[in-house]
Amino acid sequence: MAANRLLIVDDQPALGEIVRRTAEGLDYEVMVTTHADQFMAEYENFDPTTIVLDIVMPDIDGIELVAWLVERKCGARILVASGYNNRYAKMAETLGAAKGLEIMFLEKPFRINELRDALVSAE
Repeated sequence: MAANRLLIVDDQPALGEIVRRTAEGLDYEVMVTTHADQFMAEYENFDPTTIVLDIVMPDIDGIELVAWLVERKCGARILVASGYNNRYAKMAETLGAAKGLEIMFLEKPFRINELRDALVSAE
């Protein structure tokens, strides 16, 4: 198993693919999911060291997913990505920080170098 494992949940497959390629270039083992239920099913077995989480998705919002990760005592670094109102991402950061999660905000659309910098700092 790779030292750095990235689990992505984003309902936009093209964006997940961009994140995957960038992370693989940094020697991450990567799994891309497009729905929260798929993410939750893969989370335990994949044991990510880093998570990229879209805050606004059709089936569940990122705040609920952060709360789910809190319940599981997640030790991964979480990059919350959003192109919508930053308030949602800040709520996720606040919830996570209050519960001991390490959360960083990544505003969409982000540049590849911003994503790369965030992934490198998560190592």
